[in-house]
Amino acid sequence: MAKIIGGVGTSHIPAIGGAIHKGLQNEPYWKPFFGGFPPIHDWLATARPDVVVMFYNDHGLNFFLDKMPTFAVGAAAQYVSADEGWGIPTQPPVQGCPDLSWQLINTLVEREFDIVSCQEMLIDHACTLPLKLLWPQSGDDWPVRIVPVCINTVQFPLPKASRVYALGKAVGEAVAAWGSDQRVLMVASGGLSHQLDGTRAGHINKGFDLQFMDSLLTNPEWATQFSIHELVEKTGTQGIELLMWLAMRGSLTAAGPSVRKVHSNYHIPISNTATAVMALEV
Repeated sequence: MAKIIGGVGTSHIPAIGGAIHKGLQNEPYWKPFFGGFPPIHDWLATARPDVVVMFYNDHGLNFFLDKMPTFAVGAAAQYVSADEGWGIPTQPPVQGCPDLSWQLINTLVEREFDIVSCQEMLIDHACTLPLKLLWPQSGDDWPVRIVPVCINTVQFPLPKASRVYALGKAVGEAVAAWGSDQRVLMVASGGLSHQLDGTRAGHINKGFDLQFMDSLLTNPEWATQFSIHELVEKTGTQGIELLMWLAMRGSLTAAGPSVRKVHSNYHIPISNTATAVMALEV
């Protein structure tokens, strides 16, 4: 059976890609953020994942406001990067893992999750930046294959936190039942608290962010007590991307009841966003 080795949650704001492209990682503005990754690089070098299940939100490449699925799973053999600008160079295509994709799709439908299965799918910075942050020396040859799991955090109605956590659990159980010897890493892309529009533009909630990160270790269902509107109020309209972190944490329950924190880092602000990274080992 496949082995779930752990999970990583990380921010994905486009400015990070620009900083990587310009080589600004050690500049005073950026170093507090990028400095959180070397311990995770060391862990990944030992853990050696083969496949990444990427919980993320699409930014208009596949789904726009006229057609917005709640959940979608990629089932492509390859994912082409077609980012939306921001000065980020196009990243090389990422190889998919169709066998695992269909394992997830079949399991989720059986568990009564109504999903969209995508045999063609473009990926943007929400997928490529986590990969570049976790494997900065990858060049044109990514060391992992991916299965993208897209969760709507863009347009209401949004899925409840408890529903997203349950989705993560079902994904983890599907991976654990996959008849393969592959090592699988769960990655959550997005957040933490930020709002880019409206009268609350620039909103950051450090206290809630840190409590949320701590809950992933001590009480992973803690955030499911809040309604979506309460979470938006606490974290901002884009901060609701923390749903990806909930899905990632839910998926780890298939490998055991507890996790060990490898490393975490929290820094504010980068481009009006509370940025964070957290690696959990099962």
